[in-house]
Amino acid sequence: MRAREYEAGRIKIRETLLETDDFTRYLIEYPSDGLTITGVMQIPKAGEPPYPVIVLNHGFFSRYVYNSGDGTDRAAGFLNRKGYLTVSSDYRSWGGSESAASLFYSGLAVDVIHLIRALPSIPEADVERIGLWGHSMGGGITAKVLTILDDQIKAAVFYSSVSADFADVIGRWGPGCYGDIYAGEATFGCNSSDILPADSPPGLAASYFDGTTDPVILEAVSPLYHFDLVTAPVQIHYGAEDGKESNGTPPEWSRKMYEAFLKAGVDAQIYAYNGEGHSFIGDPWFQFMAKTQSFFDKHVK
Repeated sequence: MRAREYEAGRIKIRETLLETDDFTRYLIEYPSDGLTITGVMQIPKAGEPPYPVIVLNHGFFSRYVYNSGDGTDRAAGFLNRKGYLTVSSDYRSWGGSESAASLFYSGLAVDVIHLIRALPSIPEADVERIGLWGHSMGGGITAKVLTILDDQIKAAVFYSSVSADFADVIGRWGPGCYGDIYAGEATFGCNSSDILPADSPPGLAASYFDGTTDPVILEAVSPLYHFDLVTAPVQIHYGAEDGKESNGTPPEWSRKMYEAFLKAGVDAQIYAYNGEGHSFIGDPWFQFMAKTQSFFDKHVK
């Protein structure tokens, strides 16, 4: 993934979704490996462009209920008011995006990378100042993107992230779904964050499922084992009560990631929030976002 080429497409605005005193929200589309991917962009009204950019990566949502911007809209509005342009991909198979294979989050990470590659088509975006933010599954995608685009990302924030080790992810939720992803969402033991369409190339399914139990393959595809490639500082936030429900992320995953960053010589910070679960509520969320803003102000803005 580090060696391959990524296209520099264009972001197209489909429609204006919302206009406030602080920002304008747009439904966007852009190309990614021959697919049309949708997403949301919010441009602040205060200050002078070009604005520093935060790419927000949402966590897992059922595709039955997901709408563009879900999982990132609250953080986007907060950061817009602080002078950041925000943009978020729906990823392939979510929102209005087209669908294709994504194994070990690879396709989802490619979609985010192509979104970053398309940012120069937005005059208001300062492509020399880009940060990443990811919640839950989006944290796993953030980790993957960070190990691929290490020289383009100024800082990254992880919020209740999944493990950066796919052995943990598969151990908790199982391997990806083969065939109909919508049917797969209701299948116990099938993790539909990974996508393996029924029309995938012959042999791919067998190779993938073999890989999900192969320690060598799992290490190769897990960002945790490639943090020596990361140069950007990182900040990690987690709820001490997270992971008690099946859709949560155990706190030890965040601590494991933190220790791996430190071992790799990465500038890393970690914060635990007592009493909080997978998504923070009330004052703890504002405390988390205040730390996030200060971190991005220092390293991105």
